[in-house]
Amino acid sequence: MRFLLLLGLLGLAGCAENSKAVVQTVRDAFADNRAAADAFKLDPRFRYLRVTHEGGVAILILGGVDKDARGIIQTWYAADAAVLKLQNGRLVGNTGLAPEWRAVALPELPAWSTLAAEQKPLPWERVRDVMPGYRFGIRDQLVLAVVAPPRSSGLVRLDPQKLTWFEERTQASTGERLPPARYAVQGDTVVYGEQCVSARNCIKWQRWPADGA
Repeated sequence: MRFLLLLGLLGLAGCAENSKAVVQTVRDAFADNRAAADAFKLDPRFRYLRVTHEGGVAILILGGVDKDARGIIQTWYAADAAVLKLQNGRLVGNTGLAPEWRAVALPELPAWSTLAAEQKPLPWERVRDVMPGYRFGIRDQLVLAVVAPPRSSGLVRLDPQKLTWFEERTQASTGERLPPARYAVQGDTVVYGEQCVSARNCIKWQRWPADGA
């Protein structure tokens, strides 16, 4: 699977037909232009996510925001119909990226700023369904902790020393044990994240301004 550079209309992700319209708009707009994600001039009216994956780098657009008691869920779209869903900076669903996480359930967790101030490891549990293979109700026992800024990451154009870093390790799982996730936080906003959907398939994402600055 590969992400394609995305440009669409904000707010069209409310139903399946409109989601298809977004994807078709993107395909039409970039039929003759596959410019590099970092070099392409983006429309400042929209919000973007820079995603690094095994196929390269792409820009996704925010196509929907859903309210949830445990934090809003943002849906980011790619032109090949791939979708990433993030809740408070954590992956809670994806399609088009193998394997696909479905029906991810997170508990109500403290705010990032609270965790940063307390400086205490936080154990918690995630429940997820994974396709293909019909693996339902996988339970991951995780521990989240503040860590020092890493020596290397996929973060670009930001100073890692000015962000608060967290690492999320899997202590036990009823499914495949995944590599650690990392999050770079500014206040209560995750501006950069690394997470794996399998032991071999990982992605990195970063909030990306339209001017790329």
